[in-house]
Amino acid sequence: MLPERAETDLPKAVEAIRATGLQVPMITTALLSADDPTARPIISTASKLHIPYLKPGYYQYKLVNVVKEVDAAGRQFRTLVDLAKDHGIQVGYHNHPQDIGEAIWDMARVIEPLDPRWSGYYYDLCQATIEGGESGWRVSTNLVIPRLKMVAAKDFVWKQTAPHQWRSVICPMGQGMSRWKEFFQLVARSNFHGPVSYQHEYEIPGVSHRSGIALSRDKVPTVMAAIKENLDYIKRVVHEAYEGA
Repeated sequence: MLPERAETDLPKAVEAIRATGLQVPMITTALLSADDPTARPIISTASKLHIPYLKPGYYQYKLVNVVKEVDAAGRQFRTLVDLAKDHGIQVGYHNHPQDIGEAIWDMARVIEPLDPRWSGYYYDLCQATIEGGESGWRVSTNLVIPRLKMVAAKDFVWKQTAPHQWRSVICPMGQGMSRWKEFFQLVARSNFHGPVSYQHEYEIPGVSHRSGIALSRDKVPTVMAAIKENLDYIKRVVHEAYEGA
């Protein structure tokens, strides 16, 4: 959906989704500050549609002076949070690879001084594990839980691509290194009730839906079956965590 058409297209999209019996708890945007000419129309429209959470865009490192770069991102982010607050929408920042916030600590210095009712984290345990290794995710989880707004769900494994070279590869939920059962147990004890968004980012053998080639109609059932398996896993571990909390 083009951001310039949010006032006309977003209500149509939300109406179609809700007509199937589903909810629309959050929207994903590329917004970085209130100065964006599309910010107010997008946020005001989402507010009228009673969508409670917003994911903003990503601030880029220039790797010249990272302290100043984080401070500049913080100034922009605060204007966006203020605008969203005026419309009753909470902002959750996503820890995304290669951007400010990849390591929770850099964006935390921006978020922590702000009102926790309106600003917090769209936390990606997979990315936090890639960034923090064996135990770093526990520290970052402890940091974000008091201000957790949304959860991004995916999983990964390390794959060796050359001598002394490894890269993270997204895989089906529950088959990777992300400690989802432990994570949701921690989340359940915090009484979190925000949205959990599954992100399907791995290739399915024989489908190659991430290769840039349009997905043919006959492959759709295979993709949807894979998505259902991942959603079933998420629902199961969430249910177990909250039943035991």
